[in-house]
Amino acid sequence: MMKKICSSAWLGMVLLFIYFPILILAVYSFLDTPTIGASGHFSLQNYVTLFTTPELHEMILGTLSLALKCAIISTILGTMGAIGTFYSKKGMKGFVATSNQIPVVNADVVTGFSICVLLIVVFGMDKDTFIPLIIGHVVMASPFVYLSVVPKLKQMDHNLYEAALDLGASATQALIKIVIPQIIPGIIAGFLLAVTLSLDDYFITTYTKPATFDTISTYVVNATRGSHTELKTALWALSTVIFAVILFAVLISNITTDRKAGAKNGRNEM
Repeated sequence: MMKKICSSAWLGMVLLFIYFPILILAVYSFLDTPTIGASGHFSLQNYVTLFTTPELHEMILGTLSLALKCAIISTILGTMGAIGTFYSKKGMKGFVATSNQIPVVNADVVTGFSICVLLIVVFGMDKDTFIPLIIGHVVMASPFVYLSVVPKLKQMDHNLYEAALDLGASATQALIKIVIPQIIPGIIAGFLLAVTLSLDDYFITTYTKPATFDTISTYVVNATRGSHTELKTALWALSTVIFAVILFAVLISNITTDRKAGAKNGRNEM
């Protein structure tokens, strides 16, 4: 009994440590004070500023557009790499798997600075284009898509692929109709992870973005250094909205998964 209480208390402390700062930010997004820690009155002004300021709208839409484009490219490259590596010989499989770990463990600041030097300094590419920025985000996110897809490839029923080939399907037909449907959860997970990484990145974006373009991460850093109090406090509201959307998506996903598992167990019992 005591062990169970201690385990629950420890879990509660860990969750409090993780989520308490977010909850404080959410609370202050509904107050009219410009400083966290100061007393204030209930107000929705931060949310009004968030939803009525064109500058913030442009920044948010630009960030989402960049994240979706990079996530699509990263998902295609990561999935193709995972499938190709999975069906390669052992030596090639080990080489690609090892190479894939380098961008994962490498610091973002190193990746961003290297891409900046290579494309802008060495090849003379115009920094006012989005190509270095997109390449940087794809380089960052593709290895994580690879890591999301590989476990699903290992879990799938390989007999179905071989049976499709024996029945006359080409390798491409078997890939599209047999392999990809079985690894869809990994592809979706990799896509969502790529979107999250792109939305969250700061260092690669700072080194490779055009001078007139800002993502949420770079805008937040620049705003905290400036004197525009209304915009800074509106970012508290933006953080709260992002957290609420993610929380809602996770809850819906878990509920859907539990219902599918319950329905599957019910069919198995019958």
